[in-house]
Amino acid sequence: MSQTKIIDVLIGTLVMGTVGTLIGLLMGGGYLPVAVVIGITLGAGVGMFGGRRFFLSIFVGSILGGLLAWVLGGVDAVTVGSASGAAMGGFLGVQVSMILDSLAERKRRLAAASLPADEPSKTEV
Repeated sequence: MSQTKIIDVLIGTLVMGTVGTLIGLLMGGGYLPVAVVIGITLGAGVGMFGGRRFFLSIFVGSILGGLLAWVLGGVDAVTVGSASGAAMGGFLGVQVSMILDSLAERKRRLAAASLPADEPSKTEV
């Protein structure tokens, strides 16, 4: 495993473990350990595939959701706001990532189509 992949897995377990903790606290009872284990497992899995943009969107969503809940509902609402913000951040992060990947693919195709077929490329020379 490369060092970058190890860092991605560690970031994933930290971020998703935190989200699992927030959701487990929200659910109460004996759900906390289950939510934490599921969060860590999902975080490590997504980290294996290199989901840094996804984790960043979850982190930002969690912080903004917690701050908004604190301002609007007080300290008691921070847990709910952070968990909801993380969920929304993850959703929006996936959508933005898909749009960015689609635009990059379109740009690559346009660049390949503009290369004349009869002229050799620099790699063929």
